[in-house]
Amino acid sequence: MTPEPAESIRTAGLRVTAQRLAVLEALDGMPHADTEAVHRAVRRTLPDITLQSVYVVLGALTEAGLIRRIEPAGSPALYERRIGDNHHHAICSRCGAVQDVDCVVGHAPCLHPSDAAGFAIQTAEVTFWGLCPACQNA
Repeated sequence: MTPEPAESIRTAGLRVTAQRLAVLEALDGMPHADTEAVHRAVRRTLPDITLQSVYVVLGALTEAGLIRRIEPAGSPALYERRIGDNHHHAICSRCGAVQDVDCVVGHAPCLHPSDAAGFAIQTAEVTFWGLCPACQNA
């Protein structure tokens, strides 16, 4: 369960604004949304918000750790509220549907490289590609 949007924003040290609230609330109902989808959703409550403003808000919320940005190959960046658990994603290579996949093994980073080259690994990001159930049945 994610905390209330205003509380999350304050806890992250950011000022609570109508734009930030609207973006977080939009993402609550649209996991794995791209910037344009977030913009369309936010315009329902803030009709004058620009696409550029949504980009700025998404960047600030990502930097503050309130949302997660994923970047599937060949697709626009997607944003989600599910953070802090190092989950992975399964993406349909036909229709682009995205589904969360819980950590493959154990706790973050849940995968360990054979040679980390001196890096202190914090997270592992895995993308599984395949066909979603709807595309398999089509």
